[in-house]
Amino acid sequence: MVITVAKKQNELNFEQSLKELEALVEKMEAGNLSLEESLKYFERGVALTRNCQKALSQAEQKVQILLEKNGKEQLQDFEAEENRK
Repeated sequence: MVITVAKKQNELNFEQSLKELEALVEKMEAGNLSLEESLKYFERGVALTRNCQKALSQAEQKVQILLEKNGKEQLQDFEAEENRK
C-alpha cells in the first residue's frame, strides 16, 4: 500500500533539506567564501534548519497521534546507545 502526501512544490522534504544543509556547512567550513556569500549561505542554512525542525516536529506529532489511537501510549525517554551500557 502506497500513501502519498501532498506537498507544496517549494517545500523540500526532510532528506533534501538535510542534504543541502550538510553541503552548505562543508562549503562554509572550507573558508573560501566572501562575507556576502557566507551570509547568504548562513541565511539559507537557517531556513533549512527550520524546515528540518518543522518536519521532525510534525513526525513526532503523527507518532503521538498514532500511539494514542492504538491505546498504547507508553512513551519513554530516548537514550543513546552509549548511555545504555
